[in-house]
Amino acid sequence: MPLHPELTDICWRILLTVVAGLLVGMNRTEHGKAAGVRTVMLVCLAASFAMILANVLMDTTGKPPTSFVQLDMMRLPLGVLTGMGFIGGGTILRRGNLIVGVTTAATLWYVTMLGFCFGAGQFLIGGIALVLGLAILWGVRRAEDHVKLERRATVMLTMQGDAPTEPELRNMLLEGKYSIESWSVAYSQVGVHRRIRCVVKWYGLPTETAVPGFVEALRRMPGVEKLRWVPAVAGR
Repeated sequence: MPLHPELTDICWRILLTVVAGLLVGMNRTEHGKAAGVRTVMLVCLAASFAMILANVLMDTTGKPPTSFVQLDMMRLPLGVLTGMGFIGGGTILRRGNLIVGVTTAATLWYVTMLGFCFGAGQFLIGGIALVLGLAILWGVRRAEDHVKLERRATVMLTMQGDAPTEPELRNMLLEGKYSIESWSVAYSQVGVHRRIRCVVKWYGLPTETAVPGFVEALRRMPGVEKLRWVPAVAGR
């Protein structure tokens, strides 16, 4: 950082910070995240102004070299980065097995570093960081849609005595390339009804949200009174 930054240099830093925050914020808004364009831009600008202020105050006369206490202007951006931990933590939510907001928290931390780069006048480093970040947020997200992910779901069946046997149900799931992680059976007192609860695992694309065909086949089987299909959803 130059010891005496000029007004033109400071304006360029602010302008590039706004552009960086705008581009990253558009990605968050596009995906319906709570931390959208305004939040991302404000975080990025706050980090940038912290670095600009630290740069301007670098030539401020502080304590003499023999003094125990010395002025350290870099504590200002360090405090901003520490505070981002609280803001980022507030965007992470857990609802049962679903965890959301991790990518948003990481994005806010990332734009803070972008603000530091542009606020310090390191345009090359900030530009490289901006390009890589946008490639990850937009490009890698598109690639993720074509990668098969591990999926899980719970199947709960209530059946009469004339319904298919357990080995038949197991074979049906295995033939459909579903692996069985757990299996439990409860019988009524008279032995007429069976309640089966199993957790199945398979691999599918994130865009495949339809209920698998074997669930409808199970529902139509004779003796099946009730069926519940509860997929486990993983957040990003």
